[in-house]
Amino acid sequence: MSDRADVVLETRGLVKHFRSKVGAVRAVDGVDLHLRRGETLGVVGESGCGKSTLAKLLVGLEKPTAGEIGVRGQNMAALTGGALRRARRHIQMVLQDPYTSLNPRMTVGDIVGEPFAIHPDVVPRRGRLRAVQDLLDTVGLSPDHANRYPHQFSGGQRQRIGIARALALKPEIIVCDEPVSALDVSIQAQVINLLEQLQDEFGLSYVFIAHDLSVVRHISDRVAVMYLGKIVEIGDDREIYEQPTHPYTQALLSAVPVPDPRLRGRRDQIVLSGDVPSPADPPSGCRFRTRCWKAREVCAEQEPALQIRDRSPHPSACHFAEVRDVLHSG
Repeated sequence: MSDRADVVLETRGLVKHFRSKVGAVRAVDGVDLHLRRGETLGVVGESGCGKSTLAKLLVGLEKPTAGEIGVRGQNMAALTGGALRRARRHIQMVLQDPYTSLNPRMTVGDIVGEPFAIHPDVVPRRGRLRAVQDLLDTVGLSPDHANRYPHQFSGGQRQRIGIARALALKPEIIVCDEPVSALDVSIQAQVINLLEQLQDEFGLSYVFIAHDLSVVRHISDRVAVMYLGKIVEIGDDREIYEQPTHPYTQALLSAVPVPDPRLRGRRDQIVLSGDVPSPADPPSGCRFRTRCWKAREVCAEQEPALQIRDRSPHPSACHFAEVRDVLHSG
């Protein structure tokens, strides 16, 4: 794995295939990523592109078919038993749905304190209640809420409980899998602001997975775009949003609502043809070619590498990558 001092998480050739009646479903199919200390890496793409599978691989909830996941110089993909459990302390997860990710039969205190039961050396038994109360206070909830049950809280409060649980072991990395998609828009902003405050306070690094590009732009330092199990473009947030080079990224950005009505008529709307192919039978060559207006014969014959090209300021997996202003181009 990388020896760069500021890199806290890195994947190389990460693959996850699931068996099905129609063959191998290539949910994640060769992903190379790295996350720096204190950074937020946004991962975006349509439903079914492999984002949630990637999240589960990073925290060890799924075992990769191939590849490496480096955390603190260890390959988590090769660890088992106690070694894997200890490595998981450094990377935790906030799940998508606060209504199903909390056990309804457990009190909030038991939910937030469960990591202490799994890792009893982290906090002495006598100090666990105080530690739980401190965590609840940290995420903006009353310490007295420890004796209540999940059904007594709103969606936003439940997600705060999930965040408190993720913080319990003082991880360096938190994987946020669509953490605000199930919440009202007004509550989404509160949770995003909380995540940013916690990042500043504890020096956290986030992998922030979402399909809402506006949310991702607000919180991310860098953005990776996924399509059918592969990263097709990656770069700084400003580069991705202002200088997109992959046709898929350009199409996604063209669909983002524009608040200013004066600018809506200037938006170059890109409407993709066809449906997303099955990950069990992806197209040859470039996986996006069946929906791409730039597709040529070479796109079916050669899979484009994720690399910087002459007309691309950052890595893009397109033979014909070039900057396109989706707001002003005609």
